[in-house]
Amino acid sequence: MRVHIVYTGGTLGMVEGPHGLAPGADVEGWLHTLLAGTELAGCTFFSARDHLIDSSNATPDDWQAVVDELHARREFADAFVVLQGTDSMAYTSSALSYALTEFPAPVVLTGAQYPLGVIGSDAATNVLGALQAATSGRAPGVSLFFGDRLLSGNRATKVSSWSFRGFDSPAVAPLALTGAPWQWGAARARGSGWPDPLPYRAQDVVVLDLAPGVGTARLAAALRPAPAAVVLRAYGVGNLPSEQPGFTELFTTLIDSGTPVVIASQCLQANVRLGHYEASDALARAGAISAGDMTAEAVYAKVIFLLSQGLGGAELAAQMAVDIAGELSAG
Repeated sequence: MRVHIVYTGGTLGMVEGPHGLAPGADVEGWLHTLLAGTELAGCTFFSARDHLIDSSNATPDDWQAVVDELHARREFADAFVVLQGTDSMAYTSSALSYALTEFPAPVVLTGAQYPLGVIGSDAATNVLGALQAATSGRAPGVSLFFGDRLLSGNRATKVSSWSFRGFDSPAVAPLALTGAPWQWGAARARGSGWPDPLPYRAQDVVVLDLAPGVGTARLAAALRPAPAAVVLRAYGVGNLPSEQPGFTELFTTLIDSGTPVVIASQCLQANVRLGHYEASDALARAGAISAGDMTAEAVYAKVIFLLSQGLGGAELAAQMAVDIAGELSAG
């Protein structure tokens, strides 16, 4: 099977420098040694050498650069592995899932908690696991391999900065667990798809986390001028500080002016149900959008994706409720 590996940066390929870890390892040479003598010894390799980044610097333009590279190689490979930093890997895997619903080959993302040159690094284990998943014939679409688990790309979230099980999918079961042999779960939902998507572009989206005592005036200051969309990370199933003076009016006015307001949850496991409690009823009636059981990364990437397709207002609100790529459970 022909496999193409895309390297964008991240801890896996970093070395110690005068100001901390930064890209610098010979990842291609390391991969050549790692795969020598295996059926994957002939993997092709692409490195964004002029733009290797710590994934904390990733932007929607970087998501699109990966999408473009995958499309450029789609006729020459049967499976793809993307190596990236872990900090924003779940954002990238979610973004790729929306942009690649019609892509003919599996795409698996992975990275590492330790650089490849460190004794005890998880780099080799993760890369080999990602390659096994990509070539298994059982992981269509976009997925993320880390530690001993294969997760749906738009259901994964980073849960630890140090554990070799650094990612989880709180709302759904893993696609597979490693072992001899691997244990595969049920096939994932594929969603409605999105043919011929327009490229990702940076968008003015504000993400706000609520906390007890954060005043309306401070929130209002963050929303001037009005952004293209707001993701408001609320409590529990979407509960909001409705008794806080001016809070409901602030977001109702924003929605009335055409700015979509998406209500997500701060909980790892939650299904936002606007209006289930009185504390969220007013914004539910005003037209706030439920994020359902999507992860924070999947919500943000989906809002950016839909804005990049030219949608806004009611059109964006309607599409947020549509399961495009398996990111959202029914009901």
